[in-house]
Amino acid sequence: MKFICSQKQLASAITIVQKAVSSKTTLPILKGILLETVGQKLKLVGTDLEIGIEQTIDAEILSEGSIVISSKILGEIIRKLPDAEVEFSIDNDHNTVIHCENSEFTLVGQPAVEFPELPVVEEEHAYQISQDLFKNMIRQTAFATALDETRPILTGVLMEIAENSINMVALDGYRLAFRQGTIKSYENSRAVIPGKTLNEIHRIISDEDTADVELFFTDKHVLFQMKDIKVISRLLEGEFINYKQILPKEYKSRVKVKTRNLLDSMERASLLAKEGKNNLVKFSIKDETMTITSNAEIGRVYETLNIELEGQDLDIGFNSKYFLDVLKIIDSEEIYLEFTTNVSPCIVKPTDTQNYTYLILPVRLAN
Repeated sequence: MKFICSQKQLASAITIVQKAVSSKTTLPILKGILLETVGQKLKLVGTDLEIGIEQTIDAEILSEGSIVISSKILGEIIRKLPDAEVEFSIDNDHNTVIHCENSEFTLVGQPAVEFPELPVVEEEHAYQISQDLFKNMIRQTAFATALDETRPILTGVLMEIAENSINMVALDGYRLAFRQGTIKSYENSRAVIPGKTLNEIHRIISDEDTADVELFFTDKHVLFQMKDIKVISRLLEGEFINYKQILPKEYKSRVKVKTRNLLDSMERASLLAKEGKNNLVKFSIKDETMTITSNAEIGRVYETLNIELEGQDLDIGFNSKYFLDVLKIIDSEEIYLEFTTNVSPCIVKPTDTQNYTYLILPVRLAN
């Protein structure tokens, strides 16, 4: 096997496929990246058996073949090489010589036959969504997935597609994030995608690339196609919580507040809140003012904000982290906070769009 390719393109492709390579695996072959010639292209593949990432780049193929090389060392070598042509020569014993200008490395590879094949997902019926929108939907939902593996289904994001509309929902038992968007679809679909997969796709999607992301589903897997990159992931099995039952239909108090002002106040209040046991901040809502307080052994913080209140006064407590998480991802200048009672969930939504809803459970305040 012998080929020549650009150092810059190769380094970029390695960085992307490495996102699927696990350093903790007990299978040595999975610590490597598969390099395989396909026509006049070079294909790179990384997988941890849960997620697989494949990218093809332009190359001058002098002789065909395939090899698996340690992901860590290959990445470090290629990134340190000058921006020039890189030549790979692999012999029958899997010895790999990498040559670039005045540098030459020899690595011992592994036979590609031992590398697991990625699941086959037929690319027949594609759902198409703009990269910008998809990246934003991931950013506004995946952070609310559960990190605890005791309920695996909650470590994923529910994706519902129907009539050119897409909903993405994540929840972890303390908060829920719901985002709606538009998608080109030919039929309805519903699946739970691991949060880890979506976070990797969020990192992969390029701001320069304007092409749509294509999605293909089977019963057990989903394929995301972005130009010359494919991401294949298993789907999570199980029944996702009926989120529509959780979202309140009405409120007794509604606060309108500037997002940036609330974020700044919450960040200051959380400096003391995180010194306490449960990250507690207290909102006291009365007339046109919201007071945010937090008490810890080392001190107290007191913040006041101008608001517009519709409905009843209220005192309610929250985990400051869960509130900060949502304030950081809302792009709108103003938000609504909707309350029913001081022990019922609070709903956070932008004032200028109906496509995003965030629910957060309160913390009971001591009398």
